[in-house]
Amino acid sequence: MTNFIKTLTTALLVTGSIFPTVATAQPMTAEDLATLKRMGSVAVSPDEKWAAFDVTETNPESYARSSALYLLALDKPNAVPIRVLDTPDKSEHSPAFSADGSLYYLSDASGSEQLWHSDISSSGAEGEPVPASDVKADIAGFKLSPDGEKVALWGDIARDCPTFGCDSDGNRAEPGPGTGREYDELFIRHWSSWETPGNYSRIFTFSLKDGKITGNGDALDGNLVGDSPSKPFGGGEEITWVPGEDGLFFALRTADRNEPTSTNLDLYAAKADGSETVNYTDSNEATDTLPAFSSDGEWLAWAAMERPGYEADRLVVKLRKKGSDEDEAVALTSDWDRSVGSIVWTPDDKSLIVTAQDILDNPAFEVNVETGKVTRLTGEGNVGTTIPLKDGSLIYTLNSIQLPTDLYRRAVDGTVTQLTNINGRELAKIDKVDVRRFNFTGAGGDKVWGQIIKPADAKGKLPMAFLVHGGPQGSFGNSWSTRWNPKVMAAQGYAVVTVDFHGSTGYGQKFTDSINQDWGGKPLEDLKLGYAAATKTDSQIDGERSCALGGSYGGYMMNWIAGNWPDRFDCLVNHAGVFDLRSMALSTEELWFDQWDHGGPWWKRSDPEKWNPVNKITSWKTPTLFIHGEKDFRIPYTQSIMPFTVSQQMEIPSKLLIFPDENHWVLKGKNSVQWYRTVFDWMDKWTAVEGAQGSAVK
Repeated sequence: MTNFIKTLTTALLVTGSIFPTVATAQPMTAEDLATLKRMGSVAVSPDEKWAAFDVTETNPESYARSSALYLLALDKPNAVPIRVLDTPDKSEHSPAFSADGSLYYLSDASGSEQLWHSDISSSGAEGEPVPASDVKADIAGFKLSPDGEKVALWGDIARDCPTFGCDSDGNRAEPGPGTGREYDELFIRHWSSWETPGNYSRIFTFSLKDGKITGNGDALDGNLVGDSPSKPFGGGEEITWVPGEDGLFFALRTADRNEPTSTNLDLYAAKADGSETVNYTDSNEATDTLPAFSSDGEWLAWAAMERPGYEADRLVVKLRKKGSDEDEAVALTSDWDRSVGSIVWTPDDKSLIVTAQDILDNPAFEVNVETGKVTRLTGEGNVGTTIPLKDGSLIYTLNSIQLPTDLYRRAVDGTVTQLTNINGRELAKIDKVDVRRFNFTGAGGDKVWGQIIKPADAKGKLPMAFLVHGGPQGSFGNSWSTRWNPKVMAAQGYAVVTVDFHGSTGYGQKFTDSINQDWGGKPLEDLKLGYAAATKTDSQIDGERSCALGGSYGGYMMNWIAGNWPDRFDCLVNHAGVFDLRSMALSTEELWFDQWDHGGPWWKRSDPEKWNPVNKITSWKTPTLFIHGEKDFRIPYTQSIMPFTVSQQMEIPSKLLIFPDENHWVLKGKNSVQWYRTVFDWMDKWTAVEGAQGSAVK
């Protein structure tokens, strides 16, 4: 074993049973949440003896983050992961095994994001790691060909650059000589960045020889202009090699003046040398994504939406045989009222493993490719990566409200084994919480689901923290979040209540669609009924002491509650919420979302002011904390400045927290701690009474 391997002497990733007994656990803190380790990408070797994964760690003093790679023997019960390539102040991540069993990954050890390579012996010993690339642009991701002879790299590169990076980034928006940006079409901003027309996420293919790329690479985009993978969140799931052929499929949405109103992500078939690129889903003007080929290369599976312009439409699995026409594709899951989030073939090509939200969970399912029969494979919790093995077992990642992500294995008989416990030592020091599901009759007589999360063994009445999820097409389900985390909120002495109101996902497409042009209608009715149902379900909840919290659409709902349910809550916490629908419609970037949800552009809506919170401010009186990131271009930060101004002018107790270095989400460690400290102080100030439990005691 080389000196690049470090055994896990600190018991970082082993089972919790080896940890010393902790005399007294403590309530979880914001600092705990920010510094718990985070599992990232997972890969399994071709012989299925090894799993490789990256883990991000956070320095508890500086909150600086770095990631390292680990290997876990899959053929040895109770194997202890070993840590490899722990370069000080650098990060190794995104591991992938080649066909010969060697390991590729990304690292900034050379000063920029490059591809690296190392051999792995049968004992898990790693050979000398060597850089596999030295390209000018940072590599954002990569995907190896099935035979290991080629690799696809992608990164932000000038559209007119013939190689993987040039001296110019191609950005036409800054012509100089001053600092001004010039635009003549949308997008001008996207998520957290100003747009750089002329620079896109582009895919290049390279041959591999002796663990290194050769040549200048071949661009796959041909005459296309756009980002692949898509921005801001697309990744390797949008790219796949064709087994047995020298070609790839990738997803791309054309970047032109129509892009902000288009959800037309298409799949393109390209030869690996870039000589030919063909639109494989040209007839569908809605989203096509998640391409995945069977191991013999005969069948392509992918996920497709039906309605153009609707980002929350149902993703249906489609199958198309190689060489067939587009209209011969089969909608495999058309009778299954769930929207798939990932697709992987089983090694025998008889089934697909998919994930999909389903009543507060995000399980893995098996879909028979002959019959379309769907079988749920996992229980409660949120499944991420899925890797089916030749013996019929399934390697997957799982998290829940109670526990962050770890690696698990499901045997053919359904037996589940937890393979890692990357935060075992830390979690042993943290109190558990009780998680309870409940349902009630909501708007229109529909069944609506929610959860109650509270400190285990709590005594006495608990004030309520009423969380409203964003999206709005989303769910406050049974999953771990490094941002909105119900466990750390409950640990402060609150009964946390979540409600998946009309518009939420995981309950069928009709339920999701029901919020369309009804933002302040059925959802608010559900929240009112859910509040009452929660207090009836759990008598420990003090329904007379409560604070409501929400971000994005949840923040919109805080503004809507302030004007339409003003007597219910002792305080509100509004993170990046919409205050004025008109200014939102004219300043957000992904116009397809706003225009679908509200019935078109602002000037074409039948009743644009109906659900606008700004029209209800004369009823406001609830103390409110407003929070926003200056880099938020989805909901610009003026949407928090405006209601804060209103609250101050009306002498309503209020506070504004602005992060100059955050976007729609708070992601940095120190900022996360500040966010939670500010939120907890605000909640405690307005909900505390003498004798209450936890941090709510004053």
